[in-house]
Order: sequence, then C-alpha cells, then structure tokens
Amino acid sequence: MGGRESSDEAYVLDLCDEVLGEQGLRQHRFEWLLGDAGSAGRKTRLPVDSYWPEQRLVVEYRELQHDKAMPFFDKPGHPTVSGVDRGEQRALYDARRDAEIPAHGLCLLVIRPADLDANSRGRLHRRNRVADLDSVRGLLAAAPSAVTESTSRASWTSDEDRVVDAFRRWLVAEGWTPVAPTDPYTDIEAVRGNQRLIGEAKGRTKEPGTDADIAYGQLLRRMTDQSSDTRYALVVPSSSMFHALRVPLPVRSLLRISVFEVTDDGSVRMREA
Repeated sequence: MGGRESSDEAYVLDLCDEVLGEQGLRQHRFEWLLGDAGSAGRKTRLPVDSYWPEQRLVVEYRELQHDKAMPFFDKPGHPTVSGVDRGEQRALYDARRDAEIPAHGLCLLVIRPADLDANSRGRLHRRNRVADLDSVRGLLAAAPSAVTESTSRASWTSDEDRVVDAFRRWLVAEGWTPVAPTDPYTDIEAVRGNQRLIGEAKGRTKEPGTDADIAYGQLLRRMTDQSSDTRYALVVPSSSMFHALRVPLPVRSLLRISVFEVTDDGSVRMREA
C-alpha cells in the first residue's frame, strides 16, 4: 500500500468520519497555527490531520515517530528551519498544536496506534475494522467538548489556576508554545523559537508578600540553564503587584526575571515598575 489515501492515517480518519456521520476537512490549515519562519522570514500554516467545523473538533493521528526517536524520520544532522532536526521539530509542532487548538476554542483528540489494533511496530496492517471502529467510537465519546472560557473557569480550583490559565492564553496569543515543564514543580514553561520561558505563578492569598518572596526563591532554584535564551517569569494577580515589584528592576534584569500582572478580568501585562 502506498500514498496518503491508503495510509493508516487515512484509515483512522475514515473511521472518525463514519462515527461522526460527516467528512472532515483533511490537512486543514488555520490562519493562527503557524510553523517557524524559514530563511525568507515567512511562516507557513501547519496542517492538522482532520477538522470537523460543525463539531469544532480536530483529530490528530500520531504514529510512533511522534513519541520516540526514529532516525529514518528524524534525519539527525539535518537542521530544519526551527534549527533542530525533524524529530525535535515534530515534537515542537505537536506541542504547538496541543496548546493552540484548545486555546482557540476547539476540541483536540489525539489518536495513537496503541489505541487501535496495531502491531508491535505501530502499524495497522490488520485493519481490524470492527474492533478499530469500536475503539474510535469510544475515543470520540470520551473526547472533551470544545474549550471555552466558561469550561476553563469551571476547572479552576484556586486563584492560582486562574492566573496560570490567563497567562497560558496570553503566551499562545504572543506566539509562545506551552510545553511540559522540565521540572515537574514548574507552574508553566513555554518556547518560542530559540527562547524558553519558565514561570512561577501565585494567586490571591492572605500573605501576598511572603508568597512573592517564596515565588522568587522557587525561580532561583529553577535557574539551572545559563543560556541567555532562557528567561523567567513571576506571574501574580494585581493585588500582589506591590510585593512582586519590591525586588529592584536591576536585580530582576540581572536574573532575567520578568514580572507579569494578571488583572481581575484576565488581562495580562508585563510590569517593570
């Protein structure tokens, strides 16, 4: 078998079409989902595997090369426009899809070979249609609805969650891609080109001064990368700004720490003084 029409991806998306009762838009490109700029400075739109507008649903079928190193696909030693090999770029672009698709109010469902009747190499050569259709039906039924501000708000368990959620949305709008933190205790981490941002967030508390000092200490412990491309963010609500700005600006600049204010209405702005 060869070609996209007979690929495992096409097979899985056909099953999704059958369950949903309509045909999705294959290889759809959104204006806001962009790759990194090439030598000419232009960014191309990244495709998604399939998009169902009425369902506000995007499905990505991610084969094994999306989750493990595979030299045949990754082509190590041959940098892409992102400055990394294809494997690292694939992971970067997958993370960008994971962040931006929900941030734009759409549901993202990622299906992997392990979800279906795949062999040890992750191939769907058996095409066990009855079993695979049942698996896809279950995955689609369990998929979360499109992310909206109200559903996001319902998931907040603390004011810190509100602050982190607002800052994540702001990062996406500014071209950053939130990624899984290198340190599991980091509140938020994001990349943009060669830049990396590591953030510590605090919500409204009874001891805003103490909590701001603790947050600075937590950022200091995260400073294991000496690269000037790595910066740090202290993200706090408006009620904590006085305490966050007590550390003088020259010191914050030396430590590569920026302070961000999250207002009561969810707006975000960087503050120097």
